[in-house]
Amino acid sequence: MQQDPNLGGEREPVSEGQSRASAGTMSAQDERTWSVIAHLSVLVALVGLVPFGALLVWLLYKDRSQKVRFHALQALWYQVAWIVILIAYTLVSAVLSLVIIGFFMFFLLPILLLVPIIHGCYAAYKVSQGVEYRYPFIADRIEGPRRVV
Repeated sequence: MQQDPNLGGEREPVSEGQSRASAGTMSAQDERTWSVIAHLSVLVALVGLVPFGALLVWLLYKDRSQKVRFHALQALWYQVAWIVILIAYTLVSAVLSLVIIGFFMFFLLPILLLVPIIHGCYAAYKVSQGVEYRYPFIADRIEGPRRVV
């Protein structure tokens, strides 16, 4: 048996054709790197490239390192939880916006119906008083702007 400086113990002899990764061991630096990549995979998901990068890291390295397996699963479930939260938030927001818009429309509709009635009555009153009343914007579109003499 050979001494492995990274693990501090003995390891099985590795043949020339067999790499260290396929033997089931990873260096501490590789474990740290892949753990970080698993956690940072959420950034890759933000740009839409790989939605579950942590799952990919877990699938590739779960048998090689307990540490990477733990961090990849942790990152994966964290991302899944946030996806569930965001989907729930979207659904609740959609329902609430329909309810609130419907609620405001219930009160806004009478106001929208009353404004032209009140405005028309006001215009009629002004014209009955001998004032040349012009509806804003509409009068200018019909006969052009007023000429000042």
